[in-house]
This record gives sequence, structure tokens and C-alpha cells, in this order.
Amino acid sequence: MIVDVSDVRKRFGDNEVLRGVSVSVEAGEVIAIIGASGSGKSTLLRAINGLETVDSGEIVVNGVQVHDRKSAHDVHKYVGMVFQQFNLFPHLNAVDNAALALRKVKKMKRDQAREVAMTALERVGLAEKAQSYPQQLSGGQQQRVAIARALAMQPQVMLFDEATSALDPELVGEVTKVMRGLASEGMTMLVVTHEMGFARETADRVLYFDGGVIGEEGPPEQIFSSPTNPRLRQFLSRVLDQR
Repeated sequence: MIVDVSDVRKRFGDNEVLRGVSVSVEAGEVIAIIGASGSGKSTLLRAINGLETVDSGEIVVNGVQVHDRKSAHDVHKYVGMVFQQFNLFPHLNAVDNAALALRKVKKMKRDQAREVAMTALERVGLAEKAQSYPQQLSGGQQQRVAIARALAMQPQVMLFDEATSALDPELVGEVTKVMRGLASEGMTMLVVTHEMGFARETADRVLYFDGGVIGEEGPPEQIFSSPTNPRLRQFLSRVLDQR
């Protein structure tokens, strides 16, 4: 397995947002994580990426213990993350935004970093926008640049935290198309999403988070067609009725 989360707990003040979460992810697997806001989904992704500490339990990515101070910095060699907000630098064009981490983290020279970044932009269908600045791009294009920035680091695991939630509805499809393409290429992905179509059609496994625990998990056909958890049935009926 490439990601192993074992009995992880995380508390913010009086609120325990992760209550003994365990999940293992095989290389090439696509995991969709669904559930109500505040159920712990995003906190889990941030903990896997080392952006959030945990109170107890263990997270191992590609053999590296995420919360071991001696090895934690190595996690970013293997994990890329895409957030709700694009977080692009407005004074840099698309290719330089995608190349920045290569220069800062991997210490690549500018020309080499830009070459790798261009390849990443090609993967997300934005090679022709390489010289465009964020304000010249649509929200969907900006998010695709953010995906390219993560891909340029050549991660073995990609984390998506509601990557389409800040987009206008008509722009969601261009981002989920890129994510589906990555899945078909065999990229290991953990995707927090409210896009039930993506979860149903693209994921190998779906995790339903409820109050800091995994309330149910299984293949998409089971989760969406015959859920056993009554709270999951309620959640799905509420979400799908809004579509």
C-alpha cells in the first residue's frame, strides 16, 4: 500500500474532528471521500500531507512516517495537493506558477523547471495558456494550473480537497475531466468531493465520513445503490435532490 492511515485522532479544542480513522490505499487506487461539511474529510487530507498534526495514530506515505520530525519533509516528495482556492501568484504567468516549487524545493534551474512545468501544463490541456497570467484565465483554467503545479513535482499520490467547489457550475467539467484523465493514467488519488457523479463513475472506493469517523465504505455501486448506513442514505438523498 502507498498510504496507510492507522487510528488517527485530531482535536481542535473541544471538537474531535478525527476519531480513530483508519484507511489503507493501494497504488493506483482512486478514493472518493464524501460527507457533510465539518465531518473531518479535509482534515484527513491535510494530515496526510503533513499540513496538520495529529494527536495520536500514524500516517505512512510510501514508507515515510508523515509526523516523524526526521522524515516529515520527505512526504512532499511523494504527495501533491490541490485546494479549493487556486493560490496562484498574480505576478507570475501560468508556466512560472507551475515551475515555482520546482525551483524552490527541488532547486532546479529556471529553464529546466519551466520545461517540466510545460509538460505538466500539457497534461492538463493548457499548453497554449503558458504565458497567461491568472487574471487572464477562467476559474477552471486557474485550477488546472494549480493541478499542473502539483503534477510538476511528480508526486506518487494526489490529494484533491474540494477542487471544484469554488468554480462556477459550467467550469466544473473541465477540471473533473483532468482528474478523470489522471485516474485513467493510474495516479493514486484521494478526492474530497461533493461531485457525486465523479465519485460514482471514477472512484474505485468511496468513503463516507460522518462526525469524524468513516461511517461506511465500499465500491461506488454499493455506496450509491444499496447503502446500509441510514445517515449515508439521508446524506445521499439530500445531496442528490439538490442536483
